[in-house]
Amino acid sequence: QVRLVESGGGSVQAGGSLRLSCVASGSTYRTYCVGWFRQPPGKEREGVAGIDKDERLTYADSVKGRFTISQDSAKNTLFLEMNSLQPEDTATYYCAADLGNWACRSLDWTQFSIRGKGTQVTVSS
Repeated sequence: QVRLVESGGGSVQAGGSLRLSCVASGSTYRTYCVGWFRQPPGKEREGVAGIDKDERLTYADSVKGRFTISQDSAKNTLFLEMNSLQPEDTATYYCAADLGNWACRSLDWTQFSIRGKGTQVTVSS
């Protein structure tokens, strides 16, 4: 089973940028669809972006045009480039994976069977 470790979180001011990384180890990366979800403080978890096994990209409406998901399969690494960050983007961001495609296409975080421990992103106004 793949193991996921996120990095790249931090604190930025509104309008700033961050790049999150997620390194996968322990299994064959390309057999999984991969994505990101987040949990704002005091709120429910929500899907952010996903890449399915056909490399089709899906984004939540709240991040379209600002966030970009990408991967380097040779390095088993998933990225989330976040631009024009706003205070409402403050959350713990989780990398996730699943053997099926549905999790990455629907951005239903409950469908990701494998999840990292998260990295904190704080955006101040």
